[in-house]
Amino acid sequence: MLLIKKAKKKINAAILIIGNEILSGRTQDLNVSFISNWLNNNCGISISEVRIIPDIEKKIIYNVLSLSKKFKYVFTTGGIGPTHDDITALSVSKAFKAKYNFNKEAYSILENYYGVGNFNDARKKMAKMPSGSKLIYNPSSAAPGFMIKNILCLPGVPSILKSMMPNLKKFLIKGPPVSSKTISLLTVESRIADHLTKLQKKYSKTVDIGSYPFFRLGRVGVSVVVRSINKKLIKKCSIELLKTAKQNNIKTHLL
Repeated sequence: MLLIKKAKKKINAAILIIGNEILSGRTQDLNVSFISNWLNNNCGISISEVRIIPDIEKKIIYNVLSLSKKFKYVFTTGGIGPTHDDITALSVSKAFKAKYNFNKEAYSILENYYGVGNFNDARKKMAKMPSGSKLIYNPSSAAPGFMIKNILCLPGVPSILKSMMPNLKKFLIKGPPVSSKTISLLTVESRIADHLTKLQKKYSKTVDIGSYPFFRLGRVGVSVVVRSINKKLIKKCSIELLKTAKQNNIKTHLL
C-alpha cells in the first residue's frame, strides 16, 4: 500500500509554461486553471506563481533553477514532444547538470506503443530525459513526462496533461486543502477597498482576501473571496466582512 506523506502547513508551487505558441497567441493556455484546481482539490497544493517563457534554452534553465529554489514543486508544461523546438528535457538536464540520455523504461514504453518499424528518431527523442528521472505515466499517448528533484515536466496538450495528473500523486507531499468562501456585494471596489485592507492586515498570516468586480443583470458589484486552510477563520473573517457591509449599507448579492 502506498503511503503519501501529508504536510501540516500550506504547500506552494509554481507553473512554468514553455512555448512560443502561447506567447504568440496562436495557442490559448488551458492548463493553468486545471492544474491549479486539481492540485488544490486533490493534494492541498496551492499555485503561487505562473511564468510563461519561450522555447529558449537559457530562459528555461534560468527559470527552472529560480523557481526550484523558491517553491516546493514546479510544474512545467510543453516542450517534451518529438520536434526540433521541444527542448525542455535537454534544458532541465543542463539546469541540474544531469546527463541527457535515453530512459530505458520510457524507450521500452514508446517502442511497444509505436512498434519497432514506426519507432523513428523523432519518437525516440521523447524517451530522452535527465538521468535519474522518475516517469510520469501517460495513459493517452504513451510518451511519459518526468520528475527530477522538485521539477515535474508535463506535456502542453491539455487533454493529454489532464490524463496524466492522477499519476502525479505518488510523487507529492499533500498539504491541507485551501477552502474558500465568496461573498458578493452590490458596491464598487473603491467603496470597500479600505475595509478590505484592514481586514487583510488583521488576518495577513492566515487568510487571503481577493476582490473581483462583476456586472450581472444590470447590477455592479464586487465578489470578495476569502481563502484559508482554516475553515473557522474563513467563517470568522466572513462574518466581520458582512458586519462591515451592513454598517455601510452595502447589500449582498445572491448568485
